[in-house]
Amino acid sequence: MDYDEDEEGGRGEDGETAQWKRRLVTWTLAAIGLGLGFLIPYMLYLNHQVTERFGRLQWQIPTRVYARPLELKPGLVLDTRTLKTELDAAGYHAGDGSREGSYAQDGGHWKISSRGFNDVDGVVPAKRLEIVVSGGRVATLRDVTSKGKLKVARLDPARIASLYGQKQEERRLVRIEEVPELLVTGLQAVEDRDFNHHIGIDFSGMVRAAFKTATGKKQGASTLTQQLARSGLLGIGKEQTISRKFNEILYALIIDARYDKRDILEAYLNQVYLGQRGSQAIHGVAAASEFWFGRDLRDLSTEQVALLVGIVRGPSWYDPRRNPERALERRNFALGEFRETNLIDDKEYQRALKAPLGVTPEAGSLAPNRFPAYVDLVRRQLARDYPADQLVGAGLSVMTGMSPAAQAFAEGAVTRTLKSLDSRRRPPLQAGLVVTDVHNGEVVAVVGSRLHTEHGFNRAVEAQRPVGSLLKPFVYLLALATPEQYSLSSYVDDSPVTVDLGRGKKWSPGNSDGRSHGTVRLMDALAMSYNQATVRVGMKVRPERVADLIRTLAGIQAPPRPSLILGAVDQSPYAMAQLYQFLASGGEVQPLHAVRGVLDASGRALKRYDTKPAPAQEGDAIAARLITIAGQQTVTSGTAAQLVRDGLGRLNAAGKTGTSNDGRDSWFAGWTGDHLAVIWVGNDQNKETGLYGATGAMRVWSAIFARLPSAPLQVGDKGIDWQWVTGNNTTDANCAGARRFAFVAGFAPPYTPCPMPQPAAEEEGGGWRDWFGIGRDDDEDTEEAAAPPDQQ
Repeated sequence: MDYDEDEEGGRGEDGETAQWKRRLVTWTLAAIGLGLGFLIPYMLYLNHQVTERFGRLQWQIPTRVYARPLELKPGLVLDTRTLKTELDAAGYHAGDGSREGSYAQDGGHWKISSRGFNDVDGVVPAKRLEIVVSGGRVATLRDVTSKGKLKVARLDPARIASLYGQKQEERRLVRIEEVPELLVTGLQAVEDRDFNHHIGIDFSGMVRAAFKTATGKKQGASTLTQQLARSGLLGIGKEQTISRKFNEILYALIIDARYDKRDILEAYLNQVYLGQRGSQAIHGVAAASEFWFGRDLRDLSTEQVALLVGIVRGPSWYDPRRNPERALERRNFALGEFRETNLIDDKEYQRALKAPLGVTPEAGSLAPNRFPAYVDLVRRQLARDYPADQLVGAGLSVMTGMSPAAQAFAEGAVTRTLKSLDSRRRPPLQAGLVVTDVHNGEVVAVVGSRLHTEHGFNRAVEAQRPVGSLLKPFVYLLALATPEQYSLSSYVDDSPVTVDLGRGKKWSPGNSDGRSHGTVRLMDALAMSYNQATVRVGMKVRPERVADLIRTLAGIQAPPRPSLILGAVDQSPYAMAQLYQFLASGGEVQPLHAVRGVLDASGRALKRYDTKPAPAQEGDAIAARLITIAGQQTVTSGTAAQLVRDGLGRLNAAGKTGTSNDGRDSWFAGWTGDHLAVIWVGNDQNKETGLYGATGAMRVWSAIFARLPSAPLQVGDKGIDWQWVTGNNTTDANCAGARRFAFVAGFAPPYTPCPMPQPAAEEEGGGWRDWFGIGRDDDEDTEEAAAPPDQQ
């Protein structure tokens, strides 16, 4: 009985066990069913997310703004200092000149290996160049590969700004084949050795990480695929939660199942976070290479690759600029992993260990906007064709006309000159300037403040200040357009003058020196900036015509009052540069432009702004030449003669000083064979500075052109007849007191041999060119004028 009872009891216990097993299986199957019921739709949802985000790789790429490519050709005015400035700005580094982005210098002999790039007219291939700079010019230019002489070569331009979208993310997309092999394999050696074999997650790595954690040594177990999933590309947060980790694992499994390993690596290399500059996040190895080393990926050394790989673990913790000791330790660890996996040999390992970190002191070309005044002008120009939301973060390339050397020399000139002019008796000085290329109207430099990195008010474009005598050349331009009445040798009256303004009001401007100079040559009146003579001439050509002329040439709107003759109109340096571009270009109407063209993300030109201007009309060219000749006398013996004493006589420059009432505004416009620069110096509160055009703005001009290579100004002879003159007649060169003047061909006065008779009255004649209705001797009453400036 006992046995039977035990047997029955045993059978009872076995029945209960079997029943529990059945329940467990049922519950397990139910749980699996419920899990699959949840997991399958959830996996489908995640799969859709991967397709939408990862599959399209839609990153927000900043629009990049570039300087102009340096165009080298034999005969180009260039010195070694300027060439090095240009190369440094474009991120070239000293080396052997054989690797792309490097140069080697031996005195005036240079070897430069340029990078290929896209320009407005297409792809410009990389070249290895040999250049000889001698006597301030490019003497020879050769292609190292073909050993042939070159007529022209272009170096890839410097990046000067980045225009971001809603996210301040700096990123430059690269294909995996553009990434150095050591960087690709080294990343795997340090971060994920089993990358090519696991399924997106590494179970053995998890076990190793758990063991390390148990022994008190924290170690991560995330694969590169998991890191990519949580990098922000797929919207996974960085908070340490079970749900976040669960999503990360599922994403990694889906990515690995759907995409090739090379595609995953390429996405990682473009997405990985590798640094921070203020609100600007650095993503991707290409941007990081520029950010930390100022180099292209292709130019990185072994130790730099190791540092880049090392700081993936923690860009802030291992920041080599703020924490160099940690960064060095991490870099050396990465080098050890390279050596252990046979990516480098022991000799290279030992060399790299001894190398410095090699990071640049600052973020260099990745600064969002190193030239705020110039970029402000770029934005203004692009605003006509590209709304702001279409421009920023669009991955475009904006190709500008900036010359990094001209910009650097202009900034330095403003800083040094204003510092030298500072005094307790003078209010704080500010400046604005524009430098252009006289051949094509490109703006090569803009400075909007004495603190050139300062954002905000751009004095070069926005400041509206009385321009003073800067308008005088255009008064005389209209006079010279009637060569039967006026020439550079014509006598004009610089005695006291009174203009009837009507309604009982009169205007009697005086000269800045407080004296009258009697009868003077027209060219001398302009070179010495005599007000009384200019007013007499201006009233002959009529203020209305002066207003029409400056509106036609530069869009300047000004009331046609007599005071306009002496510059009683408020304008910006940029507007005056546009006006003077007509003279500097030899009579061409050249719209100034900072932007040469815009390229899309693939490098195709969307729009070009560098169209060649129409040739100058014959009459315009002749009139511009005559004024330029007078402007050259202004520099040699007029109000700008200090430039010759500064050693700039070699430039044969032409220019015009300008000063507003009480020395509140100092102006200078000057041009050479290559460049025009218009400069304003004054005080933001419009206080008296005590500066004339020659003692303020012209000093900035002198400081710029003491360094900026520029061709001497040569005035062409087409349509010009040079004659020796005494009195009102042409004569022989050896005649006592004879001076040489330029005339419009066919309009030189009669010849009289020595000795000269008494000066004869000028002959009257028909018009040569009817500028804006000029040609009539009208002297009508004008509208009431504002108080005119008394300037020099």
